[in-house]
Amino acid sequence: MRTHIKRRQPAVPGSIPDVLQMFESEVRFYREIAPVVGVRVPECYQAESGPDGTLLVLEDLSDWAAGAEPPAAARVLRELHDRWAGRADWGWLRPLGAGEQLVADLYDRSWPALAGRSDLSASVRSFGERLVGRVVEAEKAVAQVGALTLAHGDASAQNMRTGPDGVVALLDWEDVSAAPGVLDLAWFLVSSVEPERWPEALSAYGTSEGLSAVMPSVMVQGFLSASDLPDGEAVGWNGRLEAALELL
Repeated sequence: MRTHIKRRQPAVPGSIPDVLQMFESEVRFYREIAPVVGVRVPECYQAESGPDGTLLVLEDLSDWAAGAEPPAAARVLRELHDRWAGRADWGWLRPLGAGEQLVADLYDRSWPALAGRSDLSASVRSFGERLVGRVVEAEKAVAQVGALTLAHGDASAQNMRTGPDGVVALLDWEDVSAAPGVLDLAWFLVSSVEPERWPEALSAYGTSEGLSAVMPSVMVQGFLSASDLPDGEAVGWNGRLEAALELL
């Protein structure tokens, strides 16, 4: 049996992983939620958390195809969200708004460099500028969307694998939270789906209700992800951010 071993050292005090208890949340997910989650996730053989960090020993899905087709991924997300709508009641799950000020401060610090990039269009840059000083407001808008459910929190194609039989598995649950399901859908679109395929994913998910309300929050994460790339290499991010603007 091949396994994937995931070790995390204790997060830096005051960092986003520390404040959000990301590493500990993933351990608790595999201990408490994975057995009943209802969608495909890696089997967990060991899940430990202590003063020296966290340890997960998981099923190795590296021989599965990376990512997922947009409709298949959207259907899995909808299945997850429908199953737990209104009853994601694990008390330790990250609530809406957790860490929002840390994210806001990071965005405001990152914006001057983002504003100078050559791979952001004028419309994307203009919207990004309007988010400076308003990230907390964008985060609070998510709470107005509707009922909470179990949300993956980082539902990008990078955190998905497709098996030989077409089954889609969701990996990396460090950002698991109680949130409106459409937040996962929005991040999947902005992080991973070419704009011409957005209609396929939206059709498979079955609704776009609340999408425009959560999009500014998701775009903040898109901008921050683009900021990690060398100038000129965020053209794909720019295209998806432009598509997101059309939904506002």
